[in-house]
Amino acid sequence: MRGLTHRAVDEAAGLPQGSTSNLARTRQALLELAVRRLADREARVLALHELPDPKAGLNRLVDALALATHRALTRNRELTLARYELALEATRRPELRAYFDATGARFRDQLAGMVTAAGSTDPARHVLSLVAWADGLMFSCVAGSFNAEVPDLAAVRAGLWELLHGMLDG
Repeated sequence: MRGLTHRAVDEAAGLPQGSTSNLARTRQALLELAVRRLADREARVLALHELPDPKAGLNRLVDALALATHRALTRNRELTLARYELALEATRRPELRAYFDATGARFRDQLAGMVTAAGSTDPARHVLSLVAWADGLMFSCVAGSFNAEVPDLAAVRAGLWELLHGMLDG
């Protein structure tokens, strides 16, 4: 996070020096811009707009969520790492925490709608369990002790099937 500066962003983007400070005057504004950009990029990767209607059945929901999770583990590891970096920074900056959480709410809200439509009797608890499972898997495989053992799509799907089947059909 120390390397995230206005000057570094200008250089990386090939912009004239001072361009980033015109858009984001403070460190907080720069961090918020990074969170917003990350959320936009992750939304495209997760392709939330392509997720099936949960009423189409648990298999379709599991397939879609497994694909989104596997994309975060493989083709888009750098985005996943960036999210964890920003999440850790948010633990040290309450004003960033509020912004980070509000930005992430759109993903949690959509997931809550999906598990509700799929028959959840306790959507808030089920979303927390699902997010904790996915975040735990992603952290372990991208930054943790399983970074050399990324599961294939079938293994991610199997884990999600067990979790969702237990929550929704159990």
